[in-house]
Amino acid sequence: MPVPELTAEEVQQLLSQHPQWELAREGKAITRTFQFGDFSEAWGFMSRVALLAEAQDHHPEWFNVYAKVEVTLTTHDAGDAGGLSSRDATLARSIDEIVAG
Repeated sequence: MPVPELTAEEVQQLLSQHPQWELAREGKAITRTFQFGDFSEAWGFMSRVALLAEAQDHHPEWFNVYAKVEVTLTTHDAGDAGGLSSRDATLARSIDEIVAG
């Protein structure tokens, strides 16, 4: 069963609450790049996010090179062809809380 896609107003609210995240994929995703001191810090961040993602049953797309981690959030079963959902908003908030420490 498809997950409800966020409305344009809900997407703007998400971006205003999480200004470090940017729209991607023609508004169907949000992305954020994180820079850490070294690979160990980046890997630790990814491990913490992985545990949260598993608990929330919503998994990010990500790319890691040394101390940089690029995270993209989208819901593949949102709407008719995928897009942003409340799952993405929840995970973005959780990721921001990890970084804020």
